[in-house]
Amino acid sequence: MPAPGARGSADVRLRRGARSATPHPQSPNNPSHPLRVAIIGGGPGGLYAAALLKRLDPTREITVWERNAPDDTFGFGVVLSDETLGGIEHADPVVYEAMQRDFVRWDDIDIVHRNNRHTSGGHGFAALGRKRLLEILHNRCHTLGVELRFTTEAPYPAWLSETYDLVIAADGVNSSTREAYARFFRPRVTAHRNRYIWLAADFAFDAFRFEIAETEHGVMQLHGYPYAPDASTVIIEMREEVWQAAGFDEPDTHESIDRCAKIFADALRGRPLRSNKSAWTTFRTVVNERWSYGNVVLLGDAAHTAHFSIGSGTKLAVEDALALAACLEEQPSLAEALTAYEEERKPVVASTQRAARASLEWFENLGFHLDQPPRQFAFNLLTRSRRVTHDNLRLRDARFTGAVEREFGCPPGTPPMFTPFRLRGLTLRNRVVVSPMDMYSATDGVPGDFHLVHLGARALGGAGLVMTEMVCVSAEGRITPGCTGLYTGRQAESWKRITEFVHAQAPGTAIGVQLGHSGRKGSTKLMWEGIDEPLPDGNWPLVAASPLPYRPDSQIPRQLSRAQLSGIREQFTSAAWRAARAGFDLLELHCAHGYLLSGFLSPLTNHRTDVYGGSLERRLRFPLEVFDAVRGVWPEEKPMTVRISATDWAEGGTTAEDAVEIARAFAAHGVDAIDVSTGQVVAEERPEYGRSYQTPFADRIRHEIRVPVIAVGAISSWDDVNSLILAGRTDLCALARPHLYDPNWTLHAAAEQGYEGPGAGWPAPYRAGSRRPQTGRTDAPKPRLTLDQTPT
Repeated sequence: MPAPGARGSADVRLRRGARSATPHPQSPNNPSHPLRVAIIGGGPGGLYAAALLKRLDPTREITVWERNAPDDTFGFGVVLSDETLGGIEHADPVVYEAMQRDFVRWDDIDIVHRNNRHTSGGHGFAALGRKRLLEILHNRCHTLGVELRFTTEAPYPAWLSETYDLVIAADGVNSSTREAYARFFRPRVTAHRNRYIWLAADFAFDAFRFEIAETEHGVMQLHGYPYAPDASTVIIEMREEVWQAAGFDEPDTHESIDRCAKIFADALRGRPLRSNKSAWTTFRTVVNERWSYGNVVLLGDAAHTAHFSIGSGTKLAVEDALALAACLEEQPSLAEALTAYEEERKPVVASTQRAARASLEWFENLGFHLDQPPRQFAFNLLTRSRRVTHDNLRLRDARFTGAVEREFGCPPGTPPMFTPFRLRGLTLRNRVVVSPMDMYSATDGVPGDFHLVHLGARALGGAGLVMTEMVCVSAEGRITPGCTGLYTGRQAESWKRITEFVHAQAPGTAIGVQLGHSGRKGSTKLMWEGIDEPLPDGNWPLVAASPLPYRPDSQIPRQLSRAQLSGIREQFTSAAWRAARAGFDLLELHCAHGYLLSGFLSPLTNHRTDVYGGSLERRLRFPLEVFDAVRGVWPEEKPMTVRISATDWAEGGTTAEDAVEIARAFAAHGVDAIDVSTGQVVAEERPEYGRSYQTPFADRIRHEIRVPVIAVGAISSWDDVNSLILAGRTDLCALARPHLYDPNWTLHAAAEQGYEGPGAGWPAPYRAGSRRPQTGRTDAPKPRLTLDQTPT
């Protein structure tokens, strides 16, 4: 079976199939082409699936069960992307043409906050009423011969499964089918903290409007967009505690709707809001481990949900229907078709859910951003999901983006990433950091030629700050036998050789050292020999906050005594003193990733009952003692940062709220910036990976504590760096793997953006390479005429 995506998009595949929709042979025991199809749920996804399957094979018997009446609908407007509309147009032009006649289109987004209104254009939206969309799909199904059973509960899924060749469960977020087969689908449903209500206004907004109201009870927001020439969808949203404080938890929904209309009277032009069986609710994210069981398959909200702030529910359901129909046409058996459908849609949906989760959390934490300059606030809102970035927003609306850059302080022609940043007495020429990356290539802790070339190359590559790997403060504090150290004079002299090279050959680039102790994660193999696996021989004893092994097969560490804690504190100060003598510009204390100091911070790894365990304040005590001791010997004019794990990604571990308090404590002790990472504290973690997935933790710390932050974690493009910096979510961006792939990543980012200023100076020997080389012939004649090849 070809890999998902290799076959061409679902709409193109369906368009090919629609031209010659020939019924496939059917085996009673293993139907390759389902002829009897039951669909549970008459929303857009279920109806569109019914229409597609019937159109592809008119001999199919398709029945749709819908518990509501034909003219019942919840919600008001539906927003669809051009991509989704293109799929509908290709797969069923009749449906597309009917929708086309009722579309309301617009390009602008308005953001209103503290009496400032900023408009960004070039976005391109299309919407129509949900009720009208259902009418179009009802008509199409009737015309094609689909049986629609309204005001009728579907039979039990097990009976349908036995009676029909295929059962499509499109029965929404509260899917009874999903619950009936929960042990097979293995759903996870996550409730979120904001309350919201779907309403409508009897006039059309002239843009997609976001309006913020700061009330005596807290922050509330309005999301509004037109869906007809005389009607708009209006969603009112706020934190649970604001909702309760404002009295919206009272049973009289009509009264609360009237109050919402008064709060947002300017946006609504004094018009009332109307309801359609609307109720205050909280959003729930639905994720299923599997989407099919036997001949039962989930579609739309039954399979997945994504927050309404990125307008994705109907879009995803329609795209599910397109993909399912295409896979049923292409695959030789039903089982293979359902597997192909799941493999094709899951990555797309996961990506959308990550974007939706970022958008949802941004609105949940809206209060953190209220004091931003107005245009930066607007830019932050527009780029909240990471789907819209600095570069594509600049293409959509160069005037708006240019105004944000000027307000931020970008000189003309200077991308945000190439603006300088000051930490104590150190001014970095740009916002790019080469993140610490363990190389496991030292001998007896001494960095050698490999480290000189590795770090020297990345310094020549243009980053503002190059960080060493975690440099260990003792031989017993190493992770592996190949880790570097700063516990001998020979090691310090070798590091000095590297810092002198950076300062002499890459002027303008700073070099920082990260000091740490492995704790319970030490005495393991080199990464490429078996990450976190214990050494087969030559082990050294481990120490930790508590005697807990990292993995079941790991060595059990000894719990550190008070006297041993004093000794380790002195090891850190000795290493810091050597780091200063070696010429480093910045020092970072490693309190993340489950190493020794991190082990004190997490309740999962610190079970102590003395003054260094228990409450977060007590768990912070030893890391803060080490910080103060190191700060005491580190030169006053040089900055000091701390890396933390902002969440353990494990139940009962460090939370985002804990991370804020940890950062607050270090800020009170004089830290110059917090380097915000996550996880790697316990082996049973379950990270939520995705593009720049750790940035929201940095964003929260930056805005709650008002301390500079360094964001890390799957930041890979210069566009992402520009977006994060300009939105004010971070001050610096640390990139690891991109710098392994390309040591000149920063210089290449400058060249690709046409930037030649002081934020990215090319070393003199490299200047001839500051333009991207040609990769092939570019002077070939362009086609001037395209002939229709269709036979006549």
